[in-house]
Amino acid sequence: MKPKILSTLPGYTWAGFVSDLFAGVTVAMVALPLSLAIAIASGAPPATGLVTAIVGGFLISALGGSRVQIGGPTGAFIVVVYSVIEAHGYDGLVLATLMAGAILLLAALLRAGSLIEHVPEAVINGFTVGIGIIIAASQLKDFFGLETGPLPADFLAKLPLLWEARETASMAAFGVALASLILITVARRLAPKLPGLIVVMALASAAVALWNLPVDTIEARFGALPQSLPAPHLPEITRARLIELLPSALVIAFLAGIESLLSAVVADRMIDGSHRPNAEIAAQGWANLGSALFGGLPATGAIARTATNVKAGGRTPVAGMVHALVILLVVLVAAPLAGKIALPALAALLVLTAWNMTEPHRWKEWMQGRKSDRALLLLTLVLTVVADLTIAIGVGVAVGLAIRLRRRDVPAAPWRPGEH
Repeated sequence: MKPKILSTLPGYTWAGFVSDLFAGVTVAMVALPLSLAIAIASGAPPATGLVTAIVGGFLISALGGSRVQIGGPTGAFIVVVYSVIEAHGYDGLVLATLMAGAILLLAALLRAGSLIEHVPEAVINGFTVGIGIIIAASQLKDFFGLETGPLPADFLAKLPLLWEARETASMAAFGVALASLILITVARRLAPKLPGLIVVMALASAAVALWNLPVDTIEARFGALPQSLPAPHLPEITRARLIELLPSALVIAFLAGIESLLSAVVADRMIDGSHRPNAEIAAQGWANLGSALFGGLPATGAIARTATNVKAGGRTPVAGMVHALVILLVVLVAAPLAGKIALPALAALLVLTAWNMTEPHRWKEWMQGRKSDRALLLLTLVLTVVADLTIAIGVGVAVGLAIRLRRRDVPAAPWRPGEH
């Protein structure tokens, strides 16, 4: 479980550091608004997203098994985090994240990193698309400026409330959200290597301030962002709470393991490298323990931010560590500016993130696959949206493994009547 940084630092050059420095700053400008948006969508205080990117992001890069992995809060956790907070409070989420970190460390010690790779791809695709749908629905309130009050975590219960509030829609909020959506898309197409995301957030927020638009900002709704990291502390730990939160902790650990390994595989293809799965799982464990101690959200490797890092020239874990330190610097010296970001702009960012999570470029490929894979994807998707992630993953993995055994023509067990 040797961290990749120990293999990359020997022979490290000044030119390599400059390249990693530029990549780290670039990724930080992408991660900063995303971290705020993910925390808000999860029903958590905005600052917790930044804490996760700083603490979790630094540990994932420093201790991980990938050269270029970027860690932090991701959209995949929004659904489970929102549900845990709604059911157990934020302190319950912190304890579940702490437990997930311990589970991941145990998995790494048992060399289980390679086992997670055997989860059927159709299950991963199904719950990822389902999560994308739920995230998009959760952003309709801020995208259209609806006045609804707190929304339930349940997807089917949320839709009628959004529909009933349709007459409260704000054209100002919708205009800011739509303009942000278009500008983010254009910036990514025309200048993918530049930090267009932070520029769009700044332009949208400046327009709200200059024209005095009736649009909520982070500061207006949640108060000023803190200009320091919170002191580390442990949540209340009792036997009853550990048992109660174990299912949520297992889901968090599963998602962290799956997403980090998927991201590491994508990164390997981009840099022609090879990650160390057990070191990566161990890093996720330490990152979630660290994030929880500082009151942060669950952390994992982020595919989009990792790809941005590679495209910007990052080639060693130093880039990911720089990314975390740059976000820390922003918190220390520019938190009031970050608090001025318009919420409809963040909603537009998450709607686009949700769309990208569904991987529309692969829909044709999925539809041309085996009927059993299509059915498994659809089953996992529907269960993710209408039930919950725990049920979706459990049923999806069980059915997927049954299908795999059937394809391999495993002989039936020789059942015989027992002697009584």
